[in-house]
Amino acid sequence: MSNNIDNLMHEERRFPPSAEFTAQAVGQANLYADSKKDRLGFWDKQAKELLHWHKPFTRVLDWSDAPVAKWFDDGELNVAYNCLDRHVLEGRGDRVAIYGEGEPGDQRVYTYSELTAEVKRVANVFLSLGVTAGDRIAIYMPMIPEAVITMLASARIGAVHTVVFGGFSADSLRSRIDDAEAKLVVTADGGWRKGKVFPLKPTVDAALEANGGGSTVTNVLVVKRGENDVAWTEGRDLWWDDAKAGVDAEHVAQGFPAEHPLFILYTSGTTGKPKGILHTTGGYLTQAAFTHKNIFDLHADTDVYWCTADVGWITGHSYVVYGPLANGATQVVFEGTPDAPHPGRWWEIIEKYKVSILYTAPTAIRSFMKLGREIPAKFDLSSIRVLGSVGEPINPEAWIWYHDIIGGGKAPIVDTWWQTETGGIMIAALPGVTTLKPGSAQVPIPGVVIDIVDEQGVPQEKNSGGLLVISEPWPAMLRGIWGDPVRFQETYWDKFGDKYFAGDGARYDRDGDIWLLGRVDDVMNVSGHRLSTAEIESALVGNNIVAEAAVVGAADETTGQAVVAFVILKKSHIDDQTPEEASALLRKHVSDQIGAIARPSKVYIVEELPKTRSGKIMRRLLQDVAEGREIGDTTTLTDTGVLSIISAQVH
Repeated sequence: MSNNIDNLMHEERRFPPSAEFTAQAVGQANLYADSKKDRLGFWDKQAKELLHWHKPFTRVLDWSDAPVAKWFDDGELNVAYNCLDRHVLEGRGDRVAIYGEGEPGDQRVYTYSELTAEVKRVANVFLSLGVTAGDRIAIYMPMIPEAVITMLASARIGAVHTVVFGGFSADSLRSRIDDAEAKLVVTADGGWRKGKVFPLKPTVDAALEANGGGSTVTNVLVVKRGENDVAWTEGRDLWWDDAKAGVDAEHVAQGFPAEHPLFILYTSGTTGKPKGILHTTGGYLTQAAFTHKNIFDLHADTDVYWCTADVGWITGHSYVVYGPLANGATQVVFEGTPDAPHPGRWWEIIEKYKVSILYTAPTAIRSFMKLGREIPAKFDLSSIRVLGSVGEPINPEAWIWYHDIIGGGKAPIVDTWWQTETGGIMIAALPGVTTLKPGSAQVPIPGVVIDIVDEQGVPQEKNSGGLLVISEPWPAMLRGIWGDPVRFQETYWDKFGDKYFAGDGARYDRDGDIWLLGRVDDVMNVSGHRLSTAEIESALVGNNIVAEAAVVGAADETTGQAVVAFVILKKSHIDDQTPEEASALLRKHVSDQIGAIARPSKVYIVEELPKTRSGKIMRRLLQDVAEGREIGDTTTLTDTGVLSIISAQVH
């Protein structure tokens, strides 16, 4: 059997940048040339130009303790100073930093001066509670400005934050508090979600009461947002506003070593124990600022930027908090969901704030496709000039819809590949340089070295696929798994020794551009062919009756694995045919598009797919359904009831 992942689909459409866009573009072609000529010299220049250093560094990279990198390690800086104070000192204090849009429609606006003042106060609150540099702060909050303020205040005093997404259970929260040995929890009474208040403080209480009640937490700081009733533990719990009122307004930011820990962000590991990904300061902020500025073509004095991610995920860390604010951007922070109180809420926000750069997930784009183009057509989206995609490979048809309907047929789309572990974007187009291909992540960013290799680590050529690896250290890379160096080595480095293995399959097309094929776990072996679920899903969604699709490999006595598809039809096509007719049509469609080898053995027409709260489809659970097994852990799903509905349809 070949070690390569078969390359089945070809995309012929091309979208070169307009001459007008290229002429004004922030990121120009020289970035590639400069980084190839002297990679470390390139990152040296970026770190010095993009950031303020309290103590300048003299050493760019120390790789002597591989796989733990040290970048700019003899330098010192303060992340919050870089995101706040320096903009004020350089005369940008009146620029809007955050448009905070609450789900009920309430609005709060913070200039850079106001945001700096608020962060200073909260930093003093943390100090008054005995939090010092190196201590850990757990953050469990809705997507409100206070979440951003908390992260920056933590960074300001050299504390290490761990943000836990505000939808996770008490058990998930407690396991992260325990692993990080958090001293302080910052939360809210509740947050608004789909027209009602979603309580948060009760979950924190339940988390701290678990396991007999003993924990490392000494205080809980609570933002009043939902106005829901909460229990109160005197001496431990404090209201945010009360705590702020009792401290000094002034705080001088000091520099910390570039390798000082900035945050721990937990990802679900294959074992039950959460995996605390550790990021440090100087290298991380350099890459977050560089990628945000160049990939999104940021013109900070005129653009309004909106990344729709929650700060509970890495995208919210790098492209809501640290990258945009380091670059002095003006951005939208939105508490709610895309469909409340109406399905055009996002487009309403874009019209209201004249958003010019939008960064979101393919899952969201496909859900909008399902509802139809007439909804965004009601709003003025003419301010948009750059679009971004993140979270999973975007299929070509969703790309085209996004480009035509949201981007007015003119806005370039930067499809970005990266991970919690990489800290910042690793593969993407430069919108003023790259000729875009729908569905392709395109090329490594300047200063990053990526290869596609076979199982033995042999680099692959054009028109072939295999495993994605990162061959050289990069500034924003993880520095380890918190408290578990052995797991860090085993998870990411043991497979190829000197290369970071990302766990993703990928292929080069005939031009040498990269196409992501999803997790290697999502590659099927059908009659000796290694097929990517992403390509078959893309073919399905390419049919005009399909809104979304998920494909898994189910055990099959004859072929090893059989292709099984779960498909959501567009609302406008649900009544056009029976589920049986739709299934037969789509099986033939895949066969015509890709070939008989990829034709699904079964296509189930379903109403919803099981998704995590970050929007990723849980194919593992669909595989359980397809193979008739008991369904595994569902704690990360937004709606656990979806699976029982699917199971009933299948069996």
